[in-house]
Amino acid sequence: GAGALYIAEYYSWTVSYQVMAALVGVGALTVLVAREPAVNHFAAASDIAQKVREEASKRTHLPPALAKFAGWFYAAIAGPFLDFFRRYRELAIAILVLVAVYRISDIAMGVMANPFYLDFMGFSKTQVADVTKIFGFFMTIAGSLLGGVLVVRYGVRKILLAGAIMTAATNLLFVVLAQYPPNVATLAVVVSADNLSGGIANVALIAWLSSMTSASFTATQYALFSSLMTLPGKFLGGFSGIVVADFGYAEFFTLAGLMGVPAIFLVLFMMKHGARLDALAPEKAG
Repeated sequence: GAGALYIAEYYSWTVSYQVMAALVGVGALTVLVAREPAVNHFAAASDIAQKVREEASKRTHLPPALAKFAGWFYAAIAGPFLDFFRRYRELAIAILVLVAVYRISDIAMGVMANPFYLDFMGFSKTQVADVTKIFGFFMTIAGSLLGGVLVVRYGVRKILLAGAIMTAATNLLFVVLAQYPPNVATLAVVVSADNLSGGIANVALIAWLSSMTSASFTATQYALFSSLMTLPGKFLGGFSGIVVADFGYAEFFTLAGLMGVPAIFLVLFMMKHGARLDALAPEKAG
C-alpha cells in the first residue's frame, strides 16, 4: 500500500499500477515454473476421507457410487452446517448475524478512507503512505498484540464488546478530522486510535470464531465465518461513494459509526447467554 502511494506521488498512478501488476506477475510466474511438491493428498485429507467412509457406510442401501457421493456431500458440505445449527440451536442465527455485522462499520468506512485523505483533506500521497500505511501498520500490530493479551486476561466476549465499541467510536473521530484543516499530527492520532481498535477487535473476533468451530469441520466452518464477516461490509461499502456525494464525509463517517451499534447489542446478547454458549461450545482436542 505505501509503495503504491510513493510511486504515484513521484511518478504517476499509471506507473504505480504497472509496478503492482509486475509484482503480481512474479507470483504468477513462480507458480508456473515451480515443480509440483510430492504430497500424499489422501493423507493430507485423511480426516475428511475417514468421515466420508463413515457416512457412506451408513447408506449401504444405496448403490456404492451414490453412497460414496452422499457420504462426501454430508461430510464436506452439509455436515459442517448441520453441526453448527444443531449445536448452537436457538443461538445459531444470532451468532451468524453478529459475525456478519461485527466488522461492517470498519469495512464500510475503509472504502472511502483514501479519497477522504487525498481529495477532501488534501494530504499528499507521501503523507498518507507514511501515516496510514507504515505508521498505521505498526499500530495495527500493536493493537493485535494488546488484543491477544486482553483476551487471555479478561476473556474473549468482554474484549469482543470493547472492540465493537471502539470500532464504532473511532469512526466518529474521522468526523472531527473532517472539520479542521489537514494536520499530519491529528491524522496520526486518529489513525492510531482506528488501527489500535481494529487490531483489538480483529483478534477478539478471530478468537471467538475459533472457539466455536468443531474439530471435525474446522476448515469449512471457519471458511463460512470468515467469508460472512467481510461480505456485508464489502457490499455496503460499494454504496459509500453515493452517500459521500449526496451528504458529505462527516455524515458518511457518522453513519459508518452508527452501523457498528447492532454489533454492540449483539455482543451484549451473547454475554447474557454466555453460560449457554460455553455449554454448547465444541470440545477441543488435546
